[in-house]
Amino acid sequence: MTDLQDVLAIEQLDANVFVGQPVPTQLRRTFGGQVAGQAMMAAVRTVDAAQPVHSLHGYFLRPGRPDRPTVFLVDRVRDGRSFATRRVSAVQSGETIFSMSASFHSGDDGPEHQEIAPPVPRPWELAPGISADGGPDDFFANEWPQWEAVEVPVPEGTSVAGRARQLLWVRYRHRLPDDPAVHVGALTYLSDMRLLGTAALLHPGEPVQWASLDHALWFLRPFRADEWLLYDQASPSASNGRTFNEGRITDLQGRLVATVVQEGLMRSRREGHAGP
Repeated sequence: MTDLQDVLAIEQLDANVFVGQPVPTQLRRTFGGQVAGQAMMAAVRTVDAAQPVHSLHGYFLRPGRPDRPTVFLVDRVRDGRSFATRRVSAVQSGETIFSMSASFHSGDDGPEHQEIAPPVPRPWELAPGISADGGPDDFFANEWPQWEAVEVPVPEGTSVAGRARQLLWVRYRHRLPDDPAVHVGALTYLSDMRLLGTAALLHPGEPVQWASLDHALWFLRPFRADEWLLYDQASPSASNGRTFNEGRITDLQGRLVATVVQEGLMRSRREGHAGP
């Protein structure tokens, strides 16, 4: 796996045109967090640093080819005093594989509140690594070796019938630059990890075809992706071949720093279909 800073270091070809290079992977299709993170970096590069991003909404339109570069075309929709808006199209071989809108806000004063973070052990109090089906999650370790993750037991008394849930502490292993844009790109990348698979906890052993369909992310408070973040993932519903997933990301101080919503394809595998 290429270093995250290299993944996010897209090249600017023109004022509104950027390119991201291929990244080694075990996956047959480009990791959704990668294309979303690179699209976010393209958008951020066209907005004044005084207006940090506060939300993105993206659609995965076609499977990406991990062995090909991706071109990012930025549309500067709006530049206002407080808000700015960008649309980004990720293109491979002349076809759009991902489309994203992102909104940026300079910030204002106002009332504050937040949901209390779940009471869970600190990452250093838990066994290192994450597990799946009682054994080591070799895929996570091999695909994302620069990320450190620890699986967290679901707090007793918080399970809800029909709602799949998993929690993990996660951080980037190496120190990242202080530039907030790098941490935004890193969290965008991170936000797609394991989220789609949350629904599988209620359907063990069922052969299904997976794919991310859309992805929304709200940045609520400042954070660092190289410090421990608790990713609380849940899937309250699956129907019509689609699964709905959501996540809350808090830091060690219990501050809610981001929220995630995603819908994915989870349909019974068709005869003769060999892909994930």
